[in-house]
Amino acid sequence: MNPIARKVEALLQGLPVPVAVELPAGQRIGAHSATVTLSFGNWSSLSSMAAGQIGRMGEAFVEGKIGLRGSMRDLMSVAASLLPGHPAASEMQWWGHLLRRAKSLAAHSLERDAAQVRHHYDVSDDFYALWLDPRRVYSCAYYRDTAMSLAQAQEAKLDHVCRKLMLRPGDHFLDIGAGWGGLMFWAAEHYGVDATGITLSQNQHAHMQREIEARGLQRRVRALLCDYRELEETRPFDRISSIGMFEHVGKANMPAYFGKIWRLLRPGGLVLNHGITAGSTDNDQLGAGMGDFIEKYIFPGGELLHVSRVLREMARSGLEMVDTESLRPHYGRTLWAWSDALESQLDAAREVLRATSGNKNAERILRAYRLYLAGSAMCFEHGWIALHQMLATRPDGQLEGTALRGAQSDYPFQRDYIYR
Repeated sequence: MNPIARKVEALLQGLPVPVAVELPAGQRIGAHSATVTLSFGNWSSLSSMAAGQIGRMGEAFVEGKIGLRGSMRDLMSVAASLLPGHPAASEMQWWGHLLRRAKSLAAHSLERDAAQVRHHYDVSDDFYALWLDPRRVYSCAYYRDTAMSLAQAQEAKLDHVCRKLMLRPGDHFLDIGAGWGGLMFWAAEHYGVDATGITLSQNQHAHMQREIEARGLQRRVRALLCDYRELEETRPFDRISSIGMFEHVGKANMPAYFGKIWRLLRPGGLVLNHGITAGSTDNDQLGAGMGDFIEKYIFPGGELLHVSRVLREMARSGLEMVDTESLRPHYGRTLWAWSDALESQLDAAREVLRATSGNKNAERILRAYRLYLAGSAMCFEHGWIALHQMLATRPDGQLEGTALRGAQSDYPFQRDYIYR
């Protein structure tokens, strides 16, 4: 037997579910009654499995070089067991960090950021509608009650954000990276704010414009197709949210990002930064090739920072962190809900993507998203990546005028208001 096949056969014996492998030459090894069957079209892809290079296996799957029979949940159980070590651990030397910084600076111009966002979000609105909730909230849900459906948990998340920001009628509210407008519309309709949402996605912008008109919100809700760096600073906002967006900002641009938010926020106002954070203090990309896979197929230009580094950049900009909450397992459950919904409608998803991307690209996009959703769910469950909501203020310097002397902001420094 080929040495690579022999090594893979040994690996199969220690996996949590029965797995069979069909070799390039046609032989079959592994379990007779398999829950997961992987078919390899070449020895290079099989070598990736032997080495625990999950990202390369994912690339081979997307490109049609590996076939799969079995559920994504079982496949992810197998993938986690194949990893040779902790994928969030970093062995990068100082010169590697310098190269990453140079790459980060080059990757986040206005033009490249717009192209990178559209690469992901303008795939097809109908495709996303198949597996997102009815409000198309494409960020971590909040399972306040574990019996909640995805749609209920997304509404709970929207309300959780609004409560943390203490939104009030008439507040000027900015949502950076507004997606399809779920939070903006919730805040306008339930809290009476004057809302502005910005996006770089043409599809999302068009959707928000239609919804503004359909909901009769033209006088106090607006959607802008622009970069956060292009927003005018003449009229500060009372409240700002950034939900699932700052992962696209880039490590090198964090000072400019939080500096811009500081200038856009009125003194005493509140900002909530909600986003994916790294699972390691020294690593901004998952190992075993998983980070490279996401960069190539899903989020080009995406970079993750550990929450401690995010808070440091926030503080350096002059923003005071007043509350930080981890929603990591909530995102694992959210992603599994998306994955299960997509898996239940593969034929419909294939047809939708064929209409916008052609037959060949449709298959590649669909396979990439199947792996991305399930793989991300696995990573959040294991703690290899995380999700944090960071609430901050721009202190106004006034020691008097608040219930607690020295608060210097609208924040009450008592957490119970969020849950009341």
